[in-house]
Amino acid sequence: MKKEFKRSQTSSHLRKNEERHMTHSEVETFALAKKIGAQLQGNEVVLLYGELGAGKTVFAKGLAAGVGMEDVHQVCSPSFTLVNIYPAKFPIFHIDLYRLKDSANIWDLGWEDYLDQGIIIVEWAEKIQFEMEAIRVIIEVKNNEKRLIKIRRINKIF
Repeated sequence: MKKEFKRSQTSSHLRKNEERHMTHSEVETFALAKKIGAQLQGNEVVLLYGELGAGKTVFAKGLAAGVGMEDVHQVCSPSFTLVNIYPAKFPIFHIDLYRLKDSANIWDLGWEDYLDQGIIIVEWAEKIQFEMEAIRVIIEVKNNEKRLIKIRRINKIF
């Protein structure tokens, strides 16, 4: 079953279900993501936002660990391959939009075919110009190790 997309709008309803977490190291960021990953049902989209070096890939590794991926060292930013697929309790489709310039390039990936086939993790989600049901993870760098992680969802998933 395909999910429908709408053009992105500034929506106050996106902030209704926001959680905030402060992490003080990569280990804590990983642990938070692992806890969230353990609660996923296998059909979620997780959109990761944050500047270069914010910890998006660390968060993706934690999610993968929470979903039961045995060797999370395989999880790496797919900046050049654009999509990596990892085996776990549910398939993980790890997508990186960093090098893509516009919405047409994003659609050309065909990643919407992965919807409801497993967990989709998208780095550089700022580039997506349409709304979808998703968990949005905004990672803000506060200093060298400290991160404010905001987790928002349209529908409560866990």
